[in-house]
Amino acid sequence: MTRTLGPRPETLPPGERAISYGLRAPLILLATGFFGSLSLAASLFEKDGRRQHKIAQAWARTCVAASGARVTVLNGHHLNGTPAVYVCNHLSYMDTPVIFGSLPFQFRIVARHDLWKLPFIGWHLERSGQVPVNVENPRASIASLLSAVRTLRTGMPLFIFPEGGRTLTGDPSPFMNGPAFMAIRAQLPLVPMALIGTYELLPIRSKALHPVPVTLAVDAAIDTKGLTMKDVDDVTAKLQKRISALYYEHSWRKKPEAGAELEADLSGVERR
Repeated sequence: MTRTLGPRPETLPPGERAISYGLRAPLILLATGFFGSLSLAASLFEKDGRRQHKIAQAWARTCVAASGARVTVLNGHHLNGTPAVYVCNHLSYMDTPVIFGSLPFQFRIVARHDLWKLPFIGWHLERSGQVPVNVENPRASIASLLSAVRTLRTGMPLFIFPEGGRTLTGDPSPFMNGPAFMAIRAQLPLVPMALIGTYELLPIRSKALHPVPVTLAVDAAIDTKGLTMKDVDDVTAKLQKRISALYYEHSWRKKPEAGAELEADLSGVERR
């Protein structure tokens, strides 16, 4: 049974843990292996990635259903598939299934390079033309972002988590400049989005799922036409402000005070 969104219990009830470990997690692993194999096979017969993306959407929706979460999309009219950089806060391993299952158009994802090492998931990412970025190597990171810009210029939307990793606290972490860099270089808009509830569903360092309602809230695009690289920091700050506002508008959480935000920023070093 799906609960109302609120603080995740420090210790989940034994029955809920048993269902998570005995049913939900195995179903997600089986779905990942099954759809990953389908994606690998489909990659042998196509070049545009359309079938692979549909397979990824089927995988995502299966995983979300297996998790017990119920997803609601707010202001979905902004998800029109326009070539843009779609940006969202990062709370959980379940964020990627929610995004793939909710965005109703084909896109490419810019993600940490170490995901390419995972069985099935990494194979799909490689064969479907997703873009790896090494956040620990600035030179490699710039090269990856420029590759992403070329993808944008072909008319393919991009999606990225701007925080470099999952939050430790449940609150949005400081954003990197990558999304603004790509959007300004391509002279295309940024679409701010906020995920609410996936941290309570499956936070970092947890293996048990706690079914709760999940919301994907979308805001109007931020235009970058006419902007230059000098504007990257300002655009990043505006993007973070918009996504944080969406998050706290729909979350049970209250926005941290300035001192708490500083402490969260410092803890982000450990997370990365």
